Amino acid sequence: MLKQRIITALLLLAVLLPALFYPSIEPFAALTLLLIVAGGWEWARLNGCGSSLSLGLGFGLGVLMAVVWWSGGLSLTLRPLWLAVGAAWVLLAVVMLGRGVKGWGAWPVGLRLPVGLVLIACAWLAMVHARLVGLEFLLSVLLLVWMADIAAYFGGKTFGRRKLAPAISPGKSWEGAISGLLGVFLLAACWILVDAQGPSLYARLWALGPVLAVLSLVFLVAMSVVGDLVESLVKRSAGAKDSSQLLPGHGGVLDRVDALLPVLPLAMMLITV
Repeated sequence: MLKQRIITALLLLAVLLPALFYPSIEPFAALTLLLIVAGGWEWARLNGCGSSLSLGLGFGLGVLMAVVWWSGGLSLTLRPLWLAVGAAWVLLAVVMLGRGVKGWGAWPVGLRLPVGLVLIACAWLAMVHARLVGLEFLLSVLLLVWMADIAAYFGGKTFGRRKLAPAISPGKSWEGAISGLLGVFLLAACWILVDAQGPSLYARLWALGPVLAVLSLVFLVAMSVVGDLVESLVKRSAGAKDSSQLLPGHGGVLDRVDALLPVLPLAMMLITV
């Protein structure tokens, strides 16, 4: 399994990194748009849609976002959208996690299916807009999520005692979540020390003042955990271990980007409000 995970990760990096560092946005936007198609397909499957309908919804989502791209939507200021998506994620965190796995299953498919597709699409828009802000900015957002996840894993393994959400994700602990937050604080402090005036997320938040910067980082880390828990809740409701098997050794696309789904638009919200 470990060998398979490593091979898949290396292949993904071989494709993603050149597109990410390419001077023009087009290769990165096109490649990540394919991930949106896959994510839409996975979401439809997790919500009980058949194979043909799931595939159609995934491609339909990709076509819709391509139309937004080609019509100049990526050049627009989307501040109202980021505010709306941020509010939606906070509401979902309260309602979904409060009602639990059984509560999600009680929602009508006609509601939960489009809500998920819209949030996946908004995450793509936020990712491309973050890349337009600057490569360093996008990398700082991605590294926030990765650091929170890695630090939470090792902190939970070492110190984990109190379960965070045992009915949804038994492996997560409060100690792990706090370790993830401390890891992000360390990352942010080091980044600001090296480049306090740069375009990174941390420098932009620090420019708002230390208190707001700390509160913003706590908020983003908490929402990265929410993204992970929400996807785990949906998978449990569907009786699935992974969102798909598109990425051998890693599961599906949504398994890899669940924490990014809320963090990307929320990061854009924080720097544009």
